[in-house]
Amino acid sequence: MLKRLAITPPVVGRISIGRVVERNGKRLPEKDDQFTLTSQVQNRDGWVLHPLDDQLRKAGEGQKLRSIPVRMLFNDPALNLRADYSLFDRTTGRPRCVGNGETCRRMEKEGVAQHPCAGPDTCAFAMGDCKAYARLNVVVGDGEEDALGSFVLRTTSFNTIRTLAARLQYFSAVSGRRLACMSLELKLRGKSTTMSHRSAIFYVDLVVRPGVTLEQAIAESIQKDEARKAVGMDQDALDEAARRGFANGAFEDLAEDVPAVVEEFFPELDGSDTEGKQQGVGPVLRGRLQERLAKAG
Repeated sequence: MLKRLAITPPVVGRISIGRVVERNGKRLPEKDDQFTLTSQVQNRDGWVLHPLDDQLRKAGEGQKLRSIPVRMLFNDPALNLRADYSLFDRTTGRPRCVGNGETCRRMEKEGVAQHPCAGPDTCAFAMGDCKAYARLNVVVGDGEEDALGSFVLRTTSFNTIRTLAARLQYFSAVSGRRLACMSLELKLRGKSTTMSHRSAIFYVDLVVRPGVTLEQAIAESIQKDEARKAVGMDQDALDEAARRGFANGAFEDLAEDVPAVVEEFFPELDGSDTEGKQQGVGPVLRGRLQERLAKAG
């Protein structure tokens, strides 16, 4: 296996809540109130839709796509959802610093170095450009065509990250660590806050599928777990293989994917009105950080 290359779950498509549009000569992210499933191919109009997008919309009788049936790939919640504080270089598109609030991995001239992580609010190195950034890999449906092929949902929404992290931990606990065997659903929810000026912002939740109680979902996960073990499937080995793959590289995102990530989730601060910006560093704090950095030399 190649060293310093993170081995991530195979991706067959993307799940997004919005798109990138051109406005006043700038390409900026535009939020939406529904999910969109795309392939990994772009054309002049943006990302090409995945065939499952049309299938799910037809199943919903043409309504907006606000729920997606999913399964998790892994029993370990931290393997399905990886969240970090991330800083990207806007010139090269490469990760500059990735941390968890305690320690961080920072790209320097000599290579990757480890430093204490102060978090995005008080980090003088990031100068306010660091954000919480997460990736969730899911199998859409029950994986009839590709049980190990996943769709990736990327987000910088604190509401989405916090909600998904909690749900994954809870479902793992109540199912006896049979998270990969539970029939679940991604659900788009709306809320209003003072920071959103009372307008609705949308975030992603994870729930059991419609018409199924939590107890029924747990019972089904036990049956599915037993059926998988009966045919020789080793879920623990799959989790361990994924864990080793993630640990094989310093940064998860490939260089070829990062420019699109930066464009959608890390736009220039003067042109973005996303939730991540609202909960990020404001001009006053940015000025203080600049002063502190100048004094430090």
